[in-house]
Amino acid sequence: SPTYLGGVSGPFKTFMDATGRLWKTQQLKNKLAAGFTVSSLPSGDKQSTLLSMWVFAMQHGMVWVGNPILPEQHAGVPYDEAANRLGSWSGLMAQAGHGAAADAFVPGDTKTARMFGRHFAETLQRLGGVAAHQPAEAVAA
Repeated sequence: SPTYLGGVSGPFKTFMDATGRLWKTQQLKNKLAAGFTVSSLPSGDKQSTLLSMWVFAMQHGMVWVGNPILPEQHAGVPYDEAANRLGSWSGLMAQAGHGAAADAFVPGDTKTARMFGRHFAETLQRLGGVAAHQPAEAVAA
């Protein structure tokens, strides 16, 4: 979700609010979840957006996948080219200029998105392999 006024966008909040029946029947329990957001300012209160997604996922009993990517600018990579340049561990953060085109991200944010997506896919694969070899009760424990 984009970050608007320190939170998720209206359409994303509408989606969240529409999941009451899924919550009541725990249909999303043990599913993987992750969050990503973008705002026009370096902070832009993106952390509060990710936290609202995290709370939503926790209320549904989901498994949250964070961002383990080390900020590369500490290793000498130029800031705009560095992975995780905004230093987020709870999810993916990106920055785009106000009114910028939908694909107008600095190379580091695009790189981070690819790495984050790969991490999520690998986590899904790893946990899927565990679930395939163990009874459901063992995986849930």
